[in-house]
Amino acid sequence: MSVGGQTVGKDIRLVVVTSRGTLDIPPAAITAFSSSPSNGVDQRKGFDGKTRTLVTPGPWQGSLDIDRFNSSVEDYWAQIEADYYAGVNTPYGTIQETIQEPNGGITQYRYEDVALDLKDLGSKTADKAVTIKLDFHASRRTKIQ
Repeated sequence: MSVGGQTVGKDIRLVVVTSRGTLDIPPAAITAFSSSPSNGVDQRKGFDGKTRTLVTPGPWQGSLDIDRFNSSVEDYWAQIEADYYAGVNTPYGTIQETIQEPNGGITQYRYEDVALDLKDLGSKTADKAVTIKLDFHASRRTKIQ
């Protein structure tokens, strides 16, 4: 569903897998997704006066805006809190991003060792959608296909 040969948000599908299974987030509920690397940058100045910059790949971070269609995110977070206070280990999860390319192809990426970070359960206002803000931190992003 590209427009003018460019990728638009409708071309993206996400699957969030936690230590407790796939989070039940309907595709229509995700209204925004962003991700960016946190690369390492080391600038070194030699005796020749030139600055040389070394950029190394780092972890990834991002966020999802989710319109509340069900209690899945809240239920997941309630379990994370309960496990934390009970001393239960919480393994990392993954996020799989599938992109329908303008040329008809499919590209997939997997964010690995994902830790979810609930930021906001949204404002509850009459006649307005409730939007949940969920951030994530991942060790890396790999291309699947």
